[in-house]
Amino acid sequence: MSDQRPPAMFIADAPGLDFLNSIGVPFDETVEWITNGDDLLAWLTSAKFISPEIGSLLRKNSVPGELDAAAAQARSFREWFRGFIYEYKGRPLKRGALQKLGPLNHVLSRDEEFGQIVVTTDSKGGKQGRSELAWLPERRWRSPESLLLPIAKAFGDVICYEDFRYIKKCESPTCTMLFVDKTRAHTRRWCSMALCGNRAKQAAHRERVRGE
Repeated sequence: MSDQRPPAMFIADAPGLDFLNSIGVPFDETVEWITNGDDLLAWLTSAKFISPEIGSLLRKNSVPGELDAAAAQARSFREWFRGFIYEYKGRPLKRGALQKLGPLNHVLSRDEEFGQIVVTTDSKGGKQGRSELAWLPERRWRSPESLLLPIAKAFGDVICYEDFRYIKKCESPTCTMLFVDKTRAHTRRWCSMALCGNRAKQAAHRERVRGE
């Protein structure tokens, strides 16, 4: 059976929130983009959390059920972080929030990141005295459970680098998509103008026509 789901949406301006949007209601009914292990690999690859090569390696080396179990863990982790976001969004994140972050720090403590020095892909490398070598972060992918690590890193980036005052939910009553409002005046209202923004305009136009 062909996959009737729309492509995953990357509209949050924060990868950690994009992962929360891997389940959502952007088209009047709930869409789950991570139903199994293959979905998880596809989403992480599309989001550039992992390379296609890492996805292929983990698919090849996993035993039956391992990737699906990792997807179930990822969904559970996603909903835990959604609860945290809804509790604190809309106001500055204070130090007291740390007491709620035990599950995230627990996952982060499993990481096995390291780095390698490689030839830079920057077009300016070697010019104006710049080095032609660059630092490339790497990670040891020991099992499908390791797929939680880039997700945890993205969650940590939201906590440490985003302004929680401007984390918003799309204003459409039926849409669940989250985003960081990085517009100059912080006036963003919709997950996407092409989706919920356009539908809101059409609804407002119909109301005006009825009122005439």
